[in-house]
Amino acid sequence: MPIIKNMEIVESVLDEVTIPRFVKVRQNFDKTSLSDVTGAVRRELDKQQIKATVEAGDKVAICVGSRGIANLAQIVKEVVSKIKEQGAAPIIIPAMGSHGTATAAGQKAILADYGITEEATGAEIVSCMDVVQVGTITDGTPVYADKNLTTVDRIIIINRVKPHPSFSGPIESGLVKMSVIGLGKQKGAETCHQLSFKNFAPRLLEMSRAILKSLPVIYGLAIVENAYDQTLEVNAIPADKFESIEPILLEKAKAHMPRIMFNSLDVLVIDEIGKNVSGSGADPNVTGKFSSEFKHAEFDPARRMVIRNLTKETEGSAVGMGIADFVTQRLYDKFDFAKTYINCITSTLTIGGRLPMVMRNDYYAIKAAIKTCNILQLNKVRIAWIKNTMELEKMLISETLLEEAQNNLDITVLDEPFELKFNSSGYIIGHR
Repeated sequence: MPIIKNMEIVESVLDEVTIPRFVKVRQNFDKTSLSDVTGAVRRELDKQQIKATVEAGDKVAICVGSRGIANLAQIVKEVVSKIKEQGAAPIIIPAMGSHGTATAAGQKAILADYGITEEATGAEIVSCMDVVQVGTITDGTPVYADKNLTTVDRIIIINRVKPHPSFSGPIESGLVKMSVIGLGKQKGAETCHQLSFKNFAPRLLEMSRAILKSLPVIYGLAIVENAYDQTLEVNAIPADKFESIEPILLEKAKAHMPRIMFNSLDVLVIDEIGKNVSGSGADPNVTGKFSSEFKHAEFDPARRMVIRNLTKETEGSAVGMGIADFVTQRLYDKFDFAKTYINCITSTLTIGGRLPMVMRNDYYAIKAAIKTCNILQLNKVRIAWIKNTMELEKMLISETLLEEAQNNLDITVLDEPFELKFNSSGYIIGHR
């Protein structure tokens, strides 16, 4: 995309702004995780009530989503192996709503990026966007599912349980949501989102009941991660227990969510956003900035936000950039309109695809955020700087937060304050 013209006029207004020195710190979270993920999966699948749901000769669909879940390829491979041991025939079906530009090839490619291929797992991947209506809920909303799911004998859902970025309820992201939006492909996701996120949890539950009544879903493998996005536990849950067990796992996931341990920030700088990080690009449960009016932060978000880049894995989808105040030209150059807009239109959260102010580089994006953060003494600006909302252990803070960090037992200061270094194009070098 072309360089924005006449930016010198804008940049001259920012010349008076000084970027503070930064300090590298480590936030210390609970590191508890599974040491043997494969063994844990196998133990869950060996439970009698789970094992008994599959019979020899069954055609079993294993539904896998598009989130960046730790050990996902390993988990899927183990489920495939177990199904084969039982004399059944597994296939893998992408269950990811409108992701991958809402195309069969795009969704299969997302799985491949996570190491989930036919060669690696030993199971055929059947990717298709065609759906059939399998039910209706009380308000008349139709319920859809991948047409291939109507031709199998058994269905297994694999997903992570965690807080959702756009609504609150007893269930948020997890097995129930995937049963509707993942299995329903783009059409199902679009239909579910059509009435906005108001009363979204009750609607999801009702639609999920229609799915479970119409399709042979036997169990789900629910994954909970720790603050370092490593596998904390896996749970094989019978389909008729989704509604009762998932809320318990959601509370556990919330308790292990990472967070920024500094309040009242003036500026938050994020190195990268992407669909592999969060469905919202950057998890609003971390940033405090939500795309939906039906969910709000329990803390005050930073007054201004800068997003520097997109992840490689997001392949141009810039969903979530709309919550930022400033982005860089580099991010703008990678912005894929189609991939971003199809997701925003499907979810009806148009703010996620809105374009913030585009600055020539990091140098001016940070200066613009400081200039506009509505404090009188700019030399006292409070800045936190993270890689992305999944990786919150090591981060940078402005020197103004140093004393606060030193007084927090859960924070370790790693070095002395230093000046940021910029290359000739105005992008930061060597700060990590």
